[in-house]
Amino acid sequence: MASASKQITRNADIPAVMSNTLFNLEATRVAAALSDNRMELFYQPIIRSGSNNFVAFYEGLARIRMPGGAIISAGQFMPFIENTALGTKLDRRILCLALKQLANNSDIRLSINMSVLSMRDTGWLDILESASSGICERLIIEITEGAAMSDIELTTAFMHRVRRKHCSIALDDFGTGATSFRYFKDFRFDFVKIDGLFIRDLCYDKDNQVLVQALIDISKHFDMVTVAEFIETDGEAEMATKLGIDCLQGYLIGKPAAQPIAPFQKSELNQKIAG
Repeated sequence: MASASKQITRNADIPAVMSNTLFNLEATRVAAALSDNRMELFYQPIIRSGSNNFVAFYEGLARIRMPGGAIISAGQFMPFIENTALGTKLDRRILCLALKQLANNSDIRLSINMSVLSMRDTGWLDILESASSGICERLIIEITEGAAMSDIELTTAFMHRVRRKHCSIALDDFGTGATSFRYFKDFRFDFVKIDGLFIRDLCYDKDNQVLVQALIDISKHFDMVTVAEFIETDGEAEMATKLGIDCLQGYLIGKPAAQPIAPFQKSELNQKIAG
């Protein structure tokens, strides 16, 4: 994992600077939120490029609702607890919240994030396998590139198991790690989320344009849907669409919200992403 100042977390939030004091503070905050049922999902829309704001799916992002009503984003606490037993407990809660949302809204798809530890967690898998296949087929599991490549056998076994429930699998933060492309034939991810480091300033950064085009070409060869993360400007949306990105995600498209709401119609944006 990259340093906290550079790493984009698995929940698409900006991480806090780490210290032992902050670790204890955030671990205590997460444990209390889980105990008091104050852990929530906020939903960020991912739209199809070239469409009239058609939402392909939403990403569910963990949030803590404080007793006074303040909302704490995952970027503040996730880096501290992601690879701990508390992080595994959080992943179980996120899965339960996602399955409930999908059960209550039959017309949406939803993605959630996972840690390496949770791929080993039989409790997490038991929750998934208790849900109906009709709900699970609208669930997308996001695995970071680093997590996927850290244990090839574990990742392969996990993917086979969740696909028996008809879940889709997304490779998150694509392009930031040392991916061995020969594994693409075996993994067969359904979605590839191109890391925001390559999307930033895409409209005029020629190096990023070349790199993104290469990532798109690789993804399309393996029939994987591409998603550009961290779209924040009209220029980035326009260039991502021009290069052939399938879906767009970022604050320009829509901010995370307490309910999965489609973004407002934006005529200028629609024209740009239509290519």
